[in-house]
Formats: sequence, C-alpha cells, structure tokens
Amino acid sequence: KAFFPKKIITMNFQYVIIFLVSFGFCFLVSCAEFPYFNQSLKDDGSLSFLVIGDWGRKGLYNQSELAFQMGEIGEKLKIDFVISSGDNFYEDGLNGVNDPTFQHSFTNIYKAPSLQKTWYNVLGNHDYRGDVEAQLSSILREKDKRWFCLRSYVLHAEIVDFFFIDTTPFVDDYFTNPKEHTYDWRGVLPKDKYLNDLLKDLDLALSKSTAKWKMVIGHHTIKSAGHHGIITELAQQLVPILEEHDVDFYINGHDHCLQRIGSIDSKLEFLTSGGGSKAWRGDVKGWNPTELKFYYDGQGFISIKLNQKEVEFVYYDVFGNVLHKFSVSKDSCVSSQ
Repeated sequence: KAFFPKKIITMNFQYVIIFLVSFGFCFLVSCAEFPYFNQSLKDDGSLSFLVIGDWGRKGLYNQSELAFQMGEIGEKLKIDFVISSGDNFYEDGLNGVNDPTFQHSFTNIYKAPSLQKTWYNVLGNHDYRGDVEAQLSSILREKDKRWFCLRSYVLHAEIVDFFFIDTTPFVDDYFTNPKEHTYDWRGVLPKDKYLNDLLKDLDLALSKSTAKWKMVIGHHTIKSAGHHGIITELAQQLVPILEEHDVDFYINGHDHCLQRIGSIDSKLEFLTSGGGSKAWRGDVKGWNPTELKFYYDGQGFISIKLNQKEVEFVYYDVFGNVLHKFSVSKDSCVSSQ
C-alpha cells in the first residue's frame, strides 16, 4: 500500500500520485524527493530490456522498420520493459494530451506483442519544445497503458537501480540562446533551485542504493564522438556524483547514433542509443581510441540483459544485425566482440 508523506507532496510531485493511482505501480517511500518504483525480476533472477532514443517521427526515417526489429528481439529475449532515452516526439514534442502525434509516433508504431510492456521515458530537448505537462499526464497512460514519463525518478529491480534524470534544464544554451525555439519551462524555474535540488536528490538516492548495478539514464550526451559531443554542464556537475557513487553506466540519446565510450580513470561507461529514427551519417568526431569502443552512424537500438554477476549489451542495426556486443562482470572482467 502506498504511503505519501506530506513533505513530498508538492506541486511538482502531483503527477507521481496520479501515476500511482492509475498505473498500479508499487511506490517505495524514500526520504529523497525522487519517486521510487519497483520492477520484478524474472524467475531466474535476470532482467532484460531494450533501449531506444530519438524516435518519434510518425514511422519515418526507418522508425517503423526499427520497431519491427525491436519486436523480434524483444520476443527472443522476453523483455521486461523498454527504456526511452528521450526526444520522444519530433519536432516539437506534443501540443497537448490529445495530440494525434502520440498515436502516430508511438501507439501505432510499436505494435509488436513483445513491446506491449511498460516504456520508461525521460524527456529530451525536443520534448521540452512542446507541452511537457502533456507527456507527464496520466491521460496518455489512459490512451496507452505502456506510457510512463516523469522528470526524474528511480526504478528499483533488486539487483539493479535505474536513475532517470531530467537533463534538458542543465543546458544553459536553451535558456540564453533558444533561437527560434520556445521551451516549456513550467515546473523548472527557477532553474538554479531546480538543478540544485535534482543533484542533491540524485546524490542522496545513489548513496542509499544497495543494488549490485547502477545505471543512470538521461537524454543528453556527456561523452560523445557524435554531433553534440561533450555537454559541459553535465560533465562538470553530474559526472563527479556518478563517479563518487560507482555508477556503472550512463545511458543517453541526443546524438542520433549508437556508441560506447569508456573512461580511462574510472569504470564508468557512456552508452548512446539515439538511433531510433533519423540518423546523421558521417557526423563523427575524433575521440581517444583508448576510450572509444564502438561507434555506428545509423539507426539502431540496444538490448541489455543482466543478472547478479553480469550485464550483456548488444547493439543492433535497422535490419536486426548485431553490430557490437560486450559484457561486464562485477569482477571487472570485460569481454567484447
């Protein structure tokens, strides 16, 4: 039974309460502001899921073809859920809860039986150019029961904790130089307080995690050989917290490619899954080859399977071909092919 301490029921928290009532998720009370949700493991103690980002284009740019391959791989792996790394709807998010783009870019595209699982979403910069409150609304859940989106939250699955982070407000340029774009900053302003609270709550949530594996999911790149490269604000403000708490993986979208970048001075790896529709062929920068383990400038997605001892990552292209595969174990033994 869910219990809501008065101190965490704020205007920004109202959607969590709606989600809990209408979604049927299990809520774990925590002194952190991040809402916590439970995800059950398979009977064998494992978990499997797909990661896709930058996808919502009404089936165009191979989105539909990629959705088909996701369905095939999802069936093979018997996935438990899907993670979206943001930029869920192009070009400018949704214009309201009744925007038909939701059906045309999500419900009508990801129709495979294996994809009829919860989609855990974060917001991207293109989502912030529309009605952010629409994507956070329980009304979308009524339209498609798979949809789950909050600004920041934690998904707890016993052996792994997933920390979903709202990264768009970190990028100063969206505030100071929005160009022709209009961003929906409701619930974010004043920005400094919002970011300070987010970082404080993330630090607290990570410090309390006892899970074997820790994965942080945000839309924006931190390390990337792609178009957007290093997002300085995240590298300066977020990375120290991730490294301090021994986070294993930071998973993002934003760059329309697939990639894997390691760290010379820590175990933290940066994985990009932003190839959900439109890709940027040939848009790659030089990167330290010691860190850059894999880069693909086309459409694709990632599957992840983990248990207590090991995590396996597989990168697929739009035809379902395996592009890159590697595993990480807790004894720091890494194998790749």
